[in-house]
Amino acid sequence: MNVPTPHITAKAGEFAKTVLMPGDPLRAKFIAETYFENPKLINEIRGMLAYTGTYKGQPISVMGSGMGMPSMGIYSYELFNFYEVDNIIRVGSAGGIRKDLKLGDIVAGIGASTDTNFASNYKLPATFAPTADYNLLRKAQTSADKIGVNLVVGNILSSDTFYVEDFTDFEKWLKMGILAVEMEAAALYLTAARAGKAALCLCSISDTIFGKEAMGADERRTAFTQMMEIALGTVLV
Repeated sequence: MNVPTPHITAKAGEFAKTVLMPGDPLRAKFIAETYFENPKLINEIRGMLAYTGTYKGQPISVMGSGMGMPSMGIYSYELFNFYEVDNIIRVGSAGGIRKDLKLGDIVAGIGASTDTNFASNYKLPATFAPTADYNLLRKAQTSADKIGVNLVVGNILSSDTFYVEDFTDFEKWLKMGILAVEMEAAALYLTAARAGKAALCLCSISDTIFGKEAMGADERRTAFTQMMEIALGTVLV
């Protein structure tokens, strides 16, 4: 397929090799306007804002992914396969499952357990384990160390369900060492694996499953400074 695609109107070559992807397109706008040098708006179709600029001289892009794995699957597929993007880093929010995680803690998903049926598309003969790219994770850890931020690395849960009927399921995930729950990483990791590209999910804890604490919508949009700086720093490592 040639570009533009049905979902992205950017021209060929307008995306950098590394793209940050928050779920909220307004968070993409915030990242571009706050951190990028000379940000250029390259997509606004369907309200899914995307920008390209530089960060400390290095080319970088940011684009919203929308909510959930189907939306992430569409946008990441087109970026990897049609726009020649090599790296996508999800920068989003997650609900803390491990009980020592606090609001604002930053989690990196080395793996993404999931209840989605997304992988059935590939007709694999057994279960595939969606995992992050090691080099991107290593760069994120280095970036976090440079700014003195503790990066909590482990397995996360990517769920198709936001409003959960049975919270006892989270007790089961807790017993398996799952750090937090979000809604996009598994689809991103699966899409990257199939395309032979690299992906990583970084999440700030915006609420706690067992502690019943939560950030407001505006706070989620603006309070994730350290997570964004860790992701941006990967292009400098």
